[in-house]
Amino acid sequence: MDIDTLREFFTLENILTLLEEYRSFGPIPGIVLPMLEAFIPVLPLFLFVLANAAAFGLWLGFLYSWLGASIGALLVFFIVRKYGQARFFSFLSRHQQIQKLMSWVERHGFGPLFILLCFPFTPSAAINIVAGLSKISVAQFILAVLSGKLVMVFMVSFVGYDVRALVQQPIRTAIVIGVIALLWYVGKRIEAKLTVKSRYQIGD
Repeated sequence: MDIDTLREFFTLENILTLLEEYRSFGPIPGIVLPMLEAFIPVLPLFLFVLANAAAFGLWLGFLYSWLGASIGALLVFFIVRKYGQARFFSFLSRHQQIQKLMSWVERHGFGPLFILLCFPFTPSAAINIVAGLSKISVAQFILAVLSGKLVMVFMVSFVGYDVRALVQQPIRTAIVIGVIALLWYVGKRIEAKLTVKSRYQIGD
């Protein structure tokens, strides 16, 4: 199956049919599909999240999508971090553009990663690989993934579950924006503590 065929197959209707066929497996299909997107970037994470919200309801659909997307991102990160010196990854890390991205990630840490991961159409697979090749701390990356994916998945689930609510109930929209701001603030506070802790340990 080539890339074009793969893209044509994964429509919202086909994904919902797939989830219905494997409903006996419980939440596993709803978690596995978003997880696979981290390894196969052409898969439509946006549609997986929408389908989960439609198939399992807003909250369970959100939870399954968030778990799958986060687990997939972290698996890719840890695989690249562990085997970063392998021939393929070594070739990537020597690429000038990749080196610039690695340097950018290392300098800015949690903040920009969080913002990038909040958007559903960000090439998260590339971010995971670059972060794995860089020297960003594991704690910073985990924090960015868990919080960024949480915001992104919730927004997509919320929009897909009830599009009209965004216009008809502006309070809900304000809550979504408030959650983003809160997670940003909490993430920066935790990042500051991690930075101070690491400097203290180096000083020892």
